[in-house]
Amino acid sequence: MLQVRWTAVTLMCLLFHQAAFARNVSLKCMQDTTTFLVELEKETPRQYAVLMYDAFGKMGSDVEGGNVNRLGSVRECRSVEGPEFSGQYCQVFLKQDRVEYFVGVCVPDSCTESEVQTLMYYEAFEQGRISLIPPVPSVLMSDSTLGIFMTQCYSDSTHLDLSAINCLFVCSVLLALPLVASIYVALIKRKKLREVRPGAGLTQTSNTNQYGAVLSNGSATQDATQTSDQNAENYQQNFTKSFLSCLHGFSIQNSGEGLLCAGNSASSYSSLNGIRILSLLWIISGHTVQLSVWNKLDNDKRWKEMVESNPLYVFAFSGPVYLAVDSFLLLGGLLSAKSLLSSIRRSDNTLSTGLVAHFLIKRFKRIQPLHLFIVCLTIGLFSVAQSGVFWFIAEDEIFNCKKYWWLNLLLINNLFTITDICAPWTWYLSIDFQFYATTPLLIFMYRLNKRVLVVVSIVLLMVSSVTGALITGFLHLPVHQPTTLAYESYFQYYYNKPYTRYGPYLLGILAGIYMTTKKETLIKKQWQAVIGWLCSLSVMALVVGLAYVLREVPPHLSLPHAVYQGMHRSLWALALVWIILACEEGYGGFADTILSLSLWTPLSNISFACYLIHPIIIILYNGKQETTMHYTDLNFFYLFLGHLLLTVVAGYLLTLLIEKPYLFLMRAKQ
Repeated sequence: MLQVRWTAVTLMCLLFHQAAFARNVSLKCMQDTTTFLVELEKETPRQYAVLMYDAFGKMGSDVEGGNVNRLGSVRECRSVEGPEFSGQYCQVFLKQDRVEYFVGVCVPDSCTESEVQTLMYYEAFEQGRISLIPPVPSVLMSDSTLGIFMTQCYSDSTHLDLSAINCLFVCSVLLALPLVASIYVALIKRKKLREVRPGAGLTQTSNTNQYGAVLSNGSATQDATQTSDQNAENYQQNFTKSFLSCLHGFSIQNSGEGLLCAGNSASSYSSLNGIRILSLLWIISGHTVQLSVWNKLDNDKRWKEMVESNPLYVFAFSGPVYLAVDSFLLLGGLLSAKSLLSSIRRSDNTLSTGLVAHFLIKRFKRIQPLHLFIVCLTIGLFSVAQSGVFWFIAEDEIFNCKKYWWLNLLLINNLFTITDICAPWTWYLSIDFQFYATTPLLIFMYRLNKRVLVVVSIVLLMVSSVTGALITGFLHLPVHQPTTLAYESYFQYYYNKPYTRYGPYLLGILAGIYMTTKKETLIKKQWQAVIGWLCSLSVMALVVGLAYVLREVPPHLSLPHAVYQGMHRSLWALALVWIILACEEGYGGFADTILSLSLWTPLSNISFACYLIHPIIIILYNGKQETTMHYTDLNFFYLFLGHLLLTVVAGYLLTLLIEKPYLFLMRAKQ
């Protein structure tokens, strides 16, 4: 079989030598490649050549269902030790009959990426095109012409540069400091518990009498000296007390207090924790599927046929899933209005410039320690981890974080295209802070004149809706997040931009103002509650259902797509406002019982860290896969549960070691 497959190896070697001079392939690369090919021609090839050939990606079954990628074996290729070279795993990205896929190849490590691409596919005199990668047969794809648009090679060693080393060091120090403080606090407490002073009171009295006698018989100089010593001792005691207090506040013992306690605070709305956690679970479920689909499933076509047209997959399909982000924006607006109004009441009912500045700085300090830690962790962790078959997403993250970390620092990364920003999921933090900064302005309008607030709010809602509709119509955008990275215009012009996503946050601010300042209940009779619930649930069902009806990308300007895109996020948020209000006024029923469960409180306490860390866990898992993932409902349900468990554990640790301690440290500096 081996001889049949490689009958043209000798001719190919001669052609490769000719190509080396014509296409600038190094002599060392050509010699090593020729050695490998000649060895394969032998009746009994050496083990290294067999392993290299075996590590090549080969076509599998169910190409019709989407199984087009030929991964090969990274592990087997990296184990190759040739006469004068080692095995190097590369991916050659091809296009055939409008289908894009990649093939894993094992080549000598003396060849560069450009040389591998030259050797894989070139023109050789009248022999025409010769390729080490056979195309998909014409029985499966009508056009057998191959086109190479990229080649990428992976090393079996990690590439740590200065930025990665610095990030690893910073992350290690930030994690170590609370641990050291915790150990020190634990030792101090243990020492105090073990101290036994049976004669402490007698000794203290004796010393007092002794020093009293000295002072009564001493000179004025001695008295001054004693006073100075006492002041120094008092200063030292105060400093020690402050240091120990700061150390305790920075420790795990302090950060963990109440973190996992169940129950709802009397000052907060009981249903918010439930909405927050259910939305987070929805997002983790969506990312579990979405990021896997980007890596190409081995039944990709069948997945699309099954999932994209069935509303039962509302937890996996990208359109409805990311309505959970609009739920977050609504909650953010509601709580920001509530927080600012409470601060105004505590400040003699005055909305001053200083109060607004403190309001914004407090928010900045609240989110940035953990946010920037995640940026640093992304660079360090992905640089240390050994690359795998699907490591290209992780490599993009490393490159983008090294280049664009300052966008995360300034909280403006959402203003750039999502394919060129560090940790793309953190765009939400930027847009949330930008919207947060508008809360004081709207509160000022409310205090100035309520009618002005109503007019401005209507105008802002219309601008946000019309902008989203126009962008969707003229750019022919889908109404949901695409399942491939091909639709860059969706991310670049619509998805993460403040001028298209402000509606839910604005409704949250208005809801927060109303619920904080209302004098009486809105729902006065049972029939009003029934009508409200019917309208709310109908709107939510309509918003979710239409995402499936309008799932196709419009080839031309489509009015239904434009109208849906412009209005569906605000309609979803408006329905959620009703649910929150109904639960607060005693008309929540079963929904209020579920949303107000004490279970949600500890999860809500760590939800910020869980949101930031879960994509890293998913990317690491997907990037380290050695085979293409296969979608079944059961497979991905178990995968979701695994990601969820790791996310909760990692989120708890990050909250305990990073979020809470450094939030305390920043408060202590005030």
